[in-house]
Amino acid sequence: MSKAMIPDNKPKILTLKEGETYAWCACGRSKNQPWCDGSHQGTSFTPTVFMMKEEKEVALCMCKQTKTPPYCDGSHKDVELE
Repeated sequence: MSKAMIPDNKPKILTLKEGETYAWCACGRSKNQPWCDGSHQGTSFTPTVFMMKEEKEVALCMCKQTKTPPYCDGSHKDVELE
């Protein structure tokens, strides 16, 4: 598996809406971070698709190294921007 690109070394804080389905970019190549725009085509990556059960403010991983995708787990503290 190839390594994900690192678009940022801090999470993106967003309020996501109840009942909405989201596709989080796992490869780091999307021009629409943190959302997938299909840039992973031809790689081993696939987006993490999830639905919000309630409206909530979340911290989405932008370093793409999280162990809890799509949510930030603090992994960005150990990565450097490329």
